[in-house]
Order: sequence, then structure tokens, then C-alpha cells
Amino acid sequence: MNGGYRLYYAPDNASLIVRLALEELGAPYQTVLVDRRARAQKSSAYLALNPAGLIPVLETPDGPVFETGAILLWLADRHGALVPTPGDPERAVVLKWLFFLSNTLHPALRMIFYPDQYAGADRAMQAALRAHMQGEAVRHLDMLDRAADVHPALFSGAAPGVIGLYLGPALRWAALYPAGDTDWFDLSRWPR
Repeated sequence: MNGGYRLYYAPDNASLIVRLALEELGAPYQTVLVDRRARAQKSSAYLALNPAGLIPVLETPDGPVFETGAILLWLADRHGALVPTPGDPERAVVLKWLFFLSNTLHPALRMIFYPDQYAGADRAMQAALRAHMQGEAVRHLDMLDRAADVHPALFSGAAPGVIGLYLGPALRWAALYPAGDTDWFDLSRWPR
């Protein structure tokens, strides 16, 4: 692959997080729109890049990388930015919160936004799952807020890093989606 990276994306999707990282790094990249309405992420060509059929995928000289947290860590290590280097004691702090975002908060948000993918067609089950996960997301954001007390530099935005690049879009999504059901989220509750 010539000319940098190729980012497979969908608008206002987890690929936004990767795109922000690429921009912050000043890394050259091209974008390839994945048409979710046409279920292009389930095509054999896309599944060859990411067998889970999820967005994003970043094509790199080392091959395709998928999972947002993995892509961020790969880019950070490749470019020597956005995450403390191995051997720096702050690296463990950043990694634990990066993977908390990726493995805990992000899946909770997905269940809020797409309850049908987890609860099936039953509307009552979807509503129950959404309500439960809204509570879980609040709990997760409270944990992040407490972490900001202990590690203010991680969340200050003064130095761009993977935590802010991930958390910014996640907060945006919580404020916007699902349309008509965002009363559970009040950004002023988490002022950092």
C-alpha cells in the first residue's frame, strides 16, 4: 500500500476516533466509505479485512488492523505519540483507561444505540436493555470522572492523547443518540 494508511469508515462511527488520531499525528491516509445501509461491512471483501464485520478497519503496511483500541495503540506505537512509550510508568495508566473505554464504555453505548442487535425484535426487551445500559454508561462515566481526579493530565486535553480522542466522540454520541432518547445524558454532570 502506497501513500500512508487506508481507513474504512462510516459517518459518526468509531472510525471518527481513528480519523482524529490520524489527523493529530499528521499521518497521510485515504478513506473508504463503508455503506452500512447496504451492509457492506458484511461483504466478503470487508470480512477479509475484519472477520467481525465491524467498522473501522485501518489498512497499514503491516496489514489490516481492526478494533478501535487496537488501532489507536498500533498508531501510537508506530508514531511514538498519543500514548506514553514502553517503560514510562504512565503507560499503564493510559492503557487501562483506553481499554476501559474500548471494552466497557463503548459496548455500553452500542447497546443503548442498537438494542435490537442485542435483545432481538422484542421492543420491551430493547427498552429494558437500553434503560439498564444507560445506567451502566452513567456509572462508567462517573468512574472516568473519578479517574480524572487522580490523573488530571489524562483528561485535560492539554496534550492530545488516546483517552481524549476516544472519549470526545463517545460523549458526542451519548448527547445525540438515539435521537429522541438522550434525557439520561447530561454532560454537565462530568465537567472534566
